[in-house]
Amino acid sequence: MTYVFDTNCFIVIGHYYPEQFPSFWEKFNQAVEMGKIISVREVLRELDQDASTPHLSDWIANHKSLFVIPNASATQFVRTIFSVPHFQTLVSEKNRLAGRPCADPFIIALAKVIDGCVVTEEKEKPNATKIPNVCQHFGIDCTNLQGFMGRENWSF
Repeated sequence: MTYVFDTNCFIVIGHYYPEQFPSFWEKFNQAVEMGKIISVREVLRELDQDASTPHLSDWIANHKSLFVIPNASATQFVRTIFSVPHFQTLVSEKNRLAGRPCADPFIIALAKVIDGCVVTEEKEKPNATKIPNVCQHFGIDCTNLQGFMGRENWSF
């Protein structure tokens, strides 16, 4: 299984300091090296603005290749997502006007085209435009960090 990580997951693991959580980082790095964990370029752009811990910023700088550029199939699926009027709010007007990156539709699209699983800390809410809601609508597997670690049988 390939997991497509959302920005908020990287922010959360940024609180796992390598000196205190070496076994986590060993497993995480191994999963990245094996290609089990990937993300999208827009997540990298969001992290450029939002990653606040030096060790996370350094880790990202050394692992930029895991943040892929969407291919034609993923780009086409982004159009499919936005063909649902309710899902057009995945990109907020505020972010659009400010020119801020918005990774959500690209994360979902990549997971769809590779038959992967989205990993996000967003929670499904009735009638909301959240990643889990969009994934459910399109039949895309979705979990959170705890679910990811459970699926991979990680314990510390």
